[in-house]
Amino acid sequence: MPGLGYVLLVAYEDLNHARLVRLIEVGRALLSRLDLEEVLEAVLEAARDLTGARFAALGILDEQKEKLERFITVGVDRKVHEDIGELPLGRGVLGEIIRSPEPLRLTDVGAHQRSFGFPRGHPVMHTFLGVPVKIRGEAWGNLYLAEKKDGDDFSAADEAAVTVLADWAALAVENARLYGGLAAHRDELQRRTERLEHSLRALAVMTDISQAVGGETQLERVLELIVKRGRALVEARALVILLAEGDDLVVAAVAGDLGTQLAGARVPIEGTLPGQVLRSREAERLVASGRVTAELSDLGIGAEAVMLVPLTFRSTASGVLAAFDRVKDGPEFNSEDERLLRSFAASAATAVATAQSVEAERLRHSIEASEQERRRWARELHDQTLQTLGGLRMLHQAALRSDDPEALRRALEESVELIDEEIENVSVLIAELRPAALDELGLEAALSTLAERKAAAGGFEVELEVNGLDGGRLDPELESAVYRLAQESLNNIVKHAGASHVKLTLDVGDRIELVVTDDGDGFDTDNPSRGFGLTGMRERAELAGGSVEITSRPGEGTTVRASLPGALAAPLQSPGM
Repeated sequence: MPGLGYVLLVAYEDLNHARLVRLIEVGRALLSRLDLEEVLEAVLEAARDLTGARFAALGILDEQKEKLERFITVGVDRKVHEDIGELPLGRGVLGEIIRSPEPLRLTDVGAHQRSFGFPRGHPVMHTFLGVPVKIRGEAWGNLYLAEKKDGDDFSAADEAAVTVLADWAALAVENARLYGGLAAHRDELQRRTERLEHSLRALAVMTDISQAVGGETQLERVLELIVKRGRALVEARALVILLAEGDDLVVAAVAGDLGTQLAGARVPIEGTLPGQVLRSREAERLVASGRVTAELSDLGIGAEAVMLVPLTFRSTASGVLAAFDRVKDGPEFNSEDERLLRSFAASAATAVATAQSVEAERLRHSIEASEQERRRWARELHDQTLQTLGGLRMLHQAALRSDDPEALRRALEESVELIDEEIENVSVLIAELRPAALDELGLEAALSTLAERKAAAGGFEVELEVNGLDGGRLDPELESAVYRLAQESLNNIVKHAGASHVKLTLDVGDRIELVVTDDGDGFDTDNPSRGFGLTGMRERAELAGGSVEITSRPGEGTTVRASLPGALAAPLQSPGM
């Protein structure tokens, strides 16, 4: 294709200055447009404006360059289009320029030898001007003009102007097509970037979830994390976790606006969709209708869409995750949501199984600790109280067989001494079970009495330091937990440590810190004696929301550190107030 400057130079002979200026303005305007449809419409309007034609059309060729694939017109209203019916494909006079891509001017288009005439309803047309539009030297389409408004024929100047316009159009079309390709590529790149970012966000969430859930062993906390993080992952309005229990699935945790009253609700495994998902271990995405709506209604749930994913650990399904109504672009969930929740469910199922195993082990240890405690009290009662009562019985039997009043009096005196001694022993046992000082005088007084008693029993010195109580009281359960932790620590020192000095420190603030340190024999914390009761101490602290840390080495003593949440509840009140 000759350069546009050359075309303008050739056309200059046939075009006046005003029309040349107009052509340059039109060219600039066309090249500034990047939307192809806007370019095509602007070309037709410019062609009519430059030539004074009543009708203008642009025919776009098919890939084989044999016929018109598309035909765009201006000047013909919608009703006329409907009356004409099917648009031309490029036969007859229109096909002349397809077969020979050169400008064509006619005084009477109907008189041309290749004219097939006009279809019914077609506007009357006589004068005609057709110019090919070539892009990179290849025919792309044709510009058709008909019927000058003043009734004159199309002139050589008209032909020159439209030829220049066709070259402008070719440049503008190519520019718009390139931009469109770039825009499409950019859009595809944007879509891929968004998908990649979504995958990266999902991976980050999955990592965060795995770390958070994997770091927990308390079942209740694990379930809470699962429903909250799972709901956020798939942007659901609500999410519940149902765990298998016998013939039912039980709602174990809820996140979202379903309400906490749903917790504990039971769903039969037989004949229900959650049960079907549990048994098949296949996820389901459903729109709430019919059976789904009925089952949701039975649970008091109103939802438009639901996604059910099994919790599977070692090829066994232990429960189901149920997500309701996607908040963004919902309410239905898509395949990507299902993929994400399935991946999440794999980690969640492992965390649930681990927490359940830990909980079962804790229960076993708790039962074992209780049994050990019962055996200890049984030994205490057998070795002290029962034997003392047995001694009293023998003493009284011997006195009854004697007729000596003096022997009887001595027997009674010995009995009184034994009874006093046993009262003291029973008082100690009662104090071990539940010290009266703890209820009546408060934690500080109870710890002081405990320290004195254990110091006497173990033959060591106890240094007691209490900070932050200042006559105040803690929550009764916290007081009991602190006392029992101190008691068990001192019991271990009496039985195992061989210590000469013990320091017991209690600091009360936003947290309660109890530290018991001894200078005794110490032990290997990796292989503690079964009699140390360390598991029971840790469980007691965890039940109060805290923790216990024990550090010790053989020959270097032992330190027990317990940290519990808490604060002063109320000042200590004197009895009778």
